[in-house]
Amino acid sequence: MVIGESLPKILFDCLPIIKLKPGEMDTFLHEKIYVCPVYKTSARRGTLSTTGHSTNYVLSIELPSDKPQKHWVNRGVACLCQLDD
Repeated sequence: MVIGESLPKILFDCLPIIKLKPGEMDTFLHEKIYVCPVYKTSARRGTLSTTGHSTNYVLSIELPSDKPQKHWVNRGVACLCQLDD
């Protein structure tokens, strides 16, 4: 039930369906997670909007992890809404 390393030679893998449930931030546990960015496409670029984010950026989701945040950031882990196929 945590994010893990990909298998050799596998660049993209599916995540299970994630249900977004609104709630108050104070009630969530923010321990042992990776704050994962979600992009529309694999091109991690776009024009900057007035919010300071790329127009390709959607949101960040918290994925359970047994490794520190820096581990996944160094690997460039992100979620994509669609592949370029």
